[in-house]
Amino acid sequence: MTTVHDPTALTGTAELSVWPASTTEPPHGDLTVGGVPLAEIADRFGTPVYVLDEAEVRDRCRTYLDAFPDTEVLYAAKAFLCRAMAHWMDEEGLGLDVCSAGELELAVSTGFPAGRIVLHGNAKSPRDLDTALRLGVGRIVIDSPAEIARLAAAVGPDGHQKVMVRVVPGISAGGHEKIRTGTDDQKFGLSISDGYAQHAITRILDQPQLELTGLHCHLGSQITSVKPYLVAVRRMVGLMSRLYEQHGLVLPELDLGGGHGIAYRPGEGALDLTALARRIRAELADACATAGLPVPRLIIEPGRAIAGPAGIAVYRVLSVKHTGDHVFVAVDGGMSDNPRPALYGVRYAPRLIGRRSAAERARVTVVGRHCEAGDVLAADAELPADTRPGDLLAVPVAGAYHLSMASDYNLVGRPPVVAVRDGLARLLVRRESLEDIRSRDVGL
Repeated sequence: MTTVHDPTALTGTAELSVWPASTTEPPHGDLTVGGVPLAEIADRFGTPVYVLDEAEVRDRCRTYLDAFPDTEVLYAAKAFLCRAMAHWMDEEGLGLDVCSAGELELAVSTGFPAGRIVLHGNAKSPRDLDTALRLGVGRIVIDSPAEIARLAAAVGPDGHQKVMVRVVPGISAGGHEKIRTGTDDQKFGLSISDGYAQHAITRILDQPQLELTGLHCHLGSQITSVKPYLVAVRRMVGLMSRLYEQHGLVLPELDLGGGHGIAYRPGEGALDLTALARRIRAELADACATAGLPVPRLIIEPGRAIAGPAGIAVYRVLSVKHTGDHVFVAVDGGMSDNPRPALYGVRYAPRLIGRRSAAERARVTVVGRHCEAGDVLAADAELPADTRPGDLLAVPVAGAYHLSMASDYNLVGRPPVVAVRDGLARLLVRRESLEDIRSRDVGL
């Protein structure tokens, strides 16, 4: 075991920098989020449990609207979606970016206006398209040539549907190679460099029932630098200029996607949203002036940056195992509720809650309960050396791409989601039970 001899090295304000703004640590009490002690939530709802700070979600929505006042802000539902989340987005004035009929129908069933929803994805099923048309989705982002004829046929000769085209600008950006989507060697979009984007646009213009409103690009995820977005603006406006020269086409919208990076551990960098907004506006105005084009309306699609920092995962320690120089702290969740460490090697900063410890910190590996050696929730985590079975651990920045990518591996069942605000906790999504799992198994 490696012991960290300064027990105050990561305490206080610095340690709480990646937690929701409502997080407090009373001198003689437990860590509290939204006015509710996390240990109390664990006792009431069981563990694992996901806690979502409603005020933090709403504040982040407002931060985006303030930073981008003339921009259409769409919440990327793939980060995390439930009925309450859709309702909050509606109340805060954001639109939605969805990738499936399931996400779309769940949102609309809450009363979310379909006209403020954009559907995209690289392989839309017939059900996805039929549902989008039936519900009256605002725009559909075309991602491949095959979708053009398929969508035109589904719309019918007398129908009408607004569409965009997802363009690959040839930019490498993002925190991991598996989440970089702006390059030509991945599955999304149509490339500018090989002419596929231009060809697809020509085909769309031949379909009178499809109204092309703009271009779309998404560079990747966990981007912490402004520069890739500025390069994307130049390349997208360059394509718009060529479309104007070839077709006399002036597109009124430009969607730059999301991918805005956040800090998962104290001291990590995050994308400067104020600088991003200021510099994108300036770059877009300058590029359009040079091309002799009017400035299109900007669209952005933050997901992680809204949901991620608002969520906390709470686990209970099941065992502490010493193996050579390694200490493995096993909890009652794992890769079934958070596959991101196994997929991308993401690192977190879990924290002991529910009791105070004066013990020195030790470097440990927090692992899950699943039958995979890669079921690691936090490598090189610093926890008190006396961490023991029965303790509670809380993992901040757990609101995005945890439950949305969760599975039933080992038939454990997915955790519940609890919202906190103003000292109250309420259940948003109940725990998945064995009966839920068993009811789907209909064969013998």
